[in-house]
Amino acid sequence: MSDSLKLYRTIAELVINSKVRFHDKRCLVTFIWAVVCVILEKSVNISKWIAHRVGEVQAASKERQFMRWLDNSKINEVQIYRKLASTALADWQGEKIYLALDTSCLWDRFVIVRLALVYRGRALPLSWLILEHQSASVAFDVYKPILNEAAAILPKGCQVVLLADRGFADLDLMKLVRDLGWSFRIRLKKSMRVYRANKSSTKIERLIPPKGQALFLHKVWITDKYFGPVFLALAHVKTAQGYQEWAIVSDDPTDLHSFDEYGLRFDVEENFLDDKSNGFQLEASQIRTARTLSRLGLVLATATLYLTSVGTAVVEFDLRRIVDTHWHRGLSYFKIGWRWTQYALSHSDWLLPFFWLGPGDDPFPVFASKRQAATPIATFFQLRQEIY
Repeated sequence: MSDSLKLYRTIAELVINSKVRFHDKRCLVTFIWAVVCVILEKSVNISKWIAHRVGEVQAASKERQFMRWLDNSKINEVQIYRKLASTALADWQGEKIYLALDTSCLWDRFVIVRLALVYRGRALPLSWLILEHQSASVAFDVYKPILNEAAAILPKGCQVVLLADRGFADLDLMKLVRDLGWSFRIRLKKSMRVYRANKSSTKIERLIPPKGQALFLHKVWITDKYFGPVFLALAHVKTAQGYQEWAIVSDDPTDLHSFDEYGLRFDVEENFLDDKSNGFQLEASQIRTARTLSRLGLVLATATLYLTSVGTAVVEFDLRRIVDTHWHRGLSYFKIGWRWTQYALSHSDWLLPFFWLGPGDDPFPVFASKRQAATPIATFFQLRQEIY
């Protein structure tokens, strides 16, 4: 049996067990082959997918089949992915979950708005929107549906915290998050005004303390609409790009941990990299319509869920060292899953026929070297707190 057919049968079992339904069985088959081909080819180049597609028809016919699937307006990628993601997260009831909201641009022509689940140093797509839009700034009413879609995917009883950067510092977003029963940690623009009891209003930029200090403001109001009460955490935070002035707004009391929570937002950038240069090479795609790109996003998101599940299982089965040369885990679960899939196909080893995404903290944090693993990570601030 060929490698592609082995993987096809595995992905088919996973998709069927998730109770995914298409309006036409041929669309289901083509979808499964698309997931298989993007994993094996490591690229969204459809002309190269045909080398992995089993069948005696000519190469041109195979390519047209994939393109017709991507152009098929009857395929509802939102409903299909809801089934897959809900199955993958079925055991997450009552867990604390961090969701990262962010955007990424393609060819200065399209913008991807994505809401992703922060997962062990990476992020897993939950819902997305692709717009023909040159700016990364998107109005709330446009991306609002992806938050409601994520709420429909997540198990009941989860403690959800939304993380977002300054471009999403929108009062309507904060109100919707509250209505959904979630919490938020959102970075604010320094020009935003803060109102404190018995004090004159001021801009955030005048409140950010010097380096080495952190200021926490409890029960204040923001903007001229007096939204609140909310809680602020302000400090110069050392990041990979140097020190940055962070002003984090939260609907829960803030402390040093609030900076760590907001820092998890950067994991979604790794997810975008996995779609692009670090993984599926999305920027090499020749597709140039938003709806077609969105259906391609369904293929990539499904492949990401599967490969991350495989990586999680490999690590928990203590098989990581077979495919990861680092002493401590040095690769993402996504990369470990990809390497294991290649290894399993070439060595007739097992393939994971279901999702395996363990909730909770990562029991095996990633380190690039022994030296990094032995180096403690600590940030020291002189703390100052004001409660109104």
